[in-house]
Amino acid sequence: MSSESPSPNESSLDGAPPSSRIDATDLSAAVDRIRDAIGTILVGQTGMVDLFLTALLANGHVLIEGVPGVAKTLTARLIARALDVDFTRIQFTPDLMPSDVLGTSVFNPKTTEFAFRKGPIFSNVVLIDEINRAPAKTQAALFEVMEERQVSADGTTWPLDAPFVVFATQNPLEHEGTYRLPEAQLDRFLFKIQVDYPNLEEEIDILRGHHAGRGPDAIEQVEPVLEAESLLRYRALVREVHVEPDLMRYIAEVTHRTREHRMLSLGASPRASVAILNAGKAFAMLRGRDFVSPDDVQAIAPAALRHRLMLTPEQEMEGRTTDEVIRRILDEVDVPR
Repeated sequence: MSSESPSPNESSLDGAPPSSRIDATDLSAAVDRIRDAIGTILVGQTGMVDLFLTALLANGHVLIEGVPGVAKTLTARLIARALDVDFTRIQFTPDLMPSDVLGTSVFNPKTTEFAFRKGPIFSNVVLIDEINRAPAKTQAALFEVMEERQVSADGTTWPLDAPFVVFATQNPLEHEGTYRLPEAQLDRFLFKIQVDYPNLEEEIDILRGHHAGRGPDAIEQVEPVLEAESLLRYRALVREVHVEPDLMRYIAEVTHRTREHRMLSLGASPRASVAILNAGKAFAMLRGRDFVSPDDVQAIAPAALRHRLMLTPEQEMEGRTTDEVIRRILDEVDVPR
């Protein structure tokens, strides 16, 4: 269990005005219940929790990066626990095979035929722990299931039940035994959330919680508060959130600027623009509005872009980060009024 001080781009959504055209009363109540349930165990992390909720409403996958022990897995488990849906956890290791994730055909001697036995990926919320410890062959097995939400094997396609979302944790690349995720797979994540160490006061609160019996072992005490049908209904409301044409152009200009920036060797794809648009709608909805503002775009842009960009070797040697480039681009592009 850990905590993260939310940055300006990953702040809490409290104190937002109510929506005027789309009735989000039920959604606001459900979000409050989820926050309350998670807050009984997790210290802080309001920014990360809000990004998780945004991804759920936007039907997107989430990648969480941080050193071991900063509550990456715990947060994902708590979010999944707050949903009344099927949940599975897969621990990625260097010897994990694609069939261990997707499933495999098994011979049935009674029928003398092969039958497909579904793997753990067939669930609603799938937590993949330490995703960058598995080799490229296993990583590639996730391409279709994350994008098309289906599994193809032995000439047959099995669609996954909705909702389907992947929460994946990874250790920093410089840690021993890790593999760099392919760009095509990174692009399939809506957000990449970076988790830092807690500050001193937050860590003291963590110790108090453990001492009072509110540690990770108490996760089973968290009651589900949101059903699958309700989540799908809220996603339908998110699609109705209004976006001005000028704001769509703003999103496209931000993404386009990454492709010609001198500090980047790889810019964001059009999928990134769509990700910012969908996430912006969900983020606005969580703030109680039925329209997207430039502030919403600027708030979710770092989490939506940081894993889709690649620095030039010179910038990497100088210790630059993709977040620095994103902040520069957001400062340079004219904001619609």
